[in-house]
Amino acid sequence: MAPEDERGFGSGVSGGLYHERQRLELCALHALNNLLQRPWLSKAAADGICHRLAPNSRPNPHRSPLGTGNYDINVVMAALGTLGLAAVWWDKRRPLERLSVSPVLGFLLNVPSRPRLGGLRLPLARPHWLSVRHLGDSFYNLDSKLPAPASIGTETQLR
Repeated sequence: MAPEDERGFGSGVSGGLYHERQRLELCALHALNNLLQRPWLSKAAADGICHRLAPNSRPNPHRSPLGTGNYDINVVMAALGTLGLAAVWWDKRRPLERLSVSPVLGFLLNVPSRPRLGGLRLPLARPHWLSVRHLGDSFYNLDSKLPAPASIGTETQLR
């Protein structure tokens, strides 16, 4: 397991790559930090974005009512906007050959994930954020549920 940083996240440098490990329902936060390769977004900052997006809503519609994370796309987009970055939507029904990879910083994916209770996989799917980024000679899966970044390989292997 990666060492924990001052915020309690498993965040290590594995082979020179920054990688935060999953904690609570903070996968959107981890995906952004892993994509940016630094501990940039904190839970308090993400909660602040939620409050700005819906200041008078109780519970806040942009995160878990339990305060454990589970941030939605609005929080992700607003967080990227504070850095002058923008997400471009890609419909998975479009052919990947049409995707121009070279100008892209990385990919944020929202995929179904089956949670576990101990060693048992539960029969439901929940949304999970992960990031993929080109670093050095390879693309890497920086999913916070992985114990370390996983090399995907070349652009051809990524597609």
